Amino acid sequence: MLEVQNLCASYGLIAVLHNVSFHVKPDEIVTLLGSNGAGKSTALKTIQGILKPTSGKILFQGKDITGWPPHKTVEAGVIHIPEGHRVFPYLTVKENLLIGAYPGNSWKNRKDHMEWVMTIFPKLKERQNQEARLLSGGEQQMLTIARGLMTNPKFIMVDEPSVGLAPVIVEGLFEALAKLRDQGITILLPEQNALRALQLADRGYVMQDGRIVLEGKSEELMQSDIVKKAYLGG
Repeated sequence: MLEVQNLCASYGLIAVLHNVSFHVKPDEIVTLLGSNGAGKSTALKTIQGILKPTSGKILFQGKDITGWPPHKTVEAGVIHIPEGHRVFPYLTVKENLLIGAYPGNSWKNRKDHMEWVMTIFPKLKERQNQEARLLSGGEQQMLTIARGLMTNPKFIMVDEPSVGLAPVIVEGLFEALAKLRDQGITILLPEQNALRALQLADRGYVMQDGRIVLEGKSEELMQSDIVKKAYLGG
């Protein structure tokens, strides 16, 4: 589904990604583990086209999308859901969702897509006529993910969905991501909650200082001394 080859990216003169390579197969959840500043969000921004790479390749379904503008990657089926609960606060839940339905044929199918995302996140159906600012943090995160799903994507990148949320809310979000995988959505999941991410994901990669330093199946990474020490409390 996605293949990143020797990707390098910089902010001005500051190099952030150093020859990063990883891949995501169809119908997988793959997690990117790493501390703040490891380069996880930069990798997502570069894949989406928000940040232009200095070298390397990004292939999506075998097609070279390196350096494509963000709107073009969205139309190809790649959706980046950034960290934080980024909603339009004074629009209703329903209006926020409709904003996500602009590319390709999404607008034409907006009613079907809205019905679908509300089955994934039933709380949004209950709150559909409320302004987004009145939602809890967890509900706003659900809305952010659901808005991305309104494009009917093939592949979503969900950046740090658990940040700032209570454990019970995180559990509900991760259950929703598992449902999406079961329905054929491929997911790349950068996450600091390493244990929960590895319990959900099929495979994972560990990033440090803008480099991939470890990769493997989730159960293998949970047994790794590096992962145990750095992310699982010993």
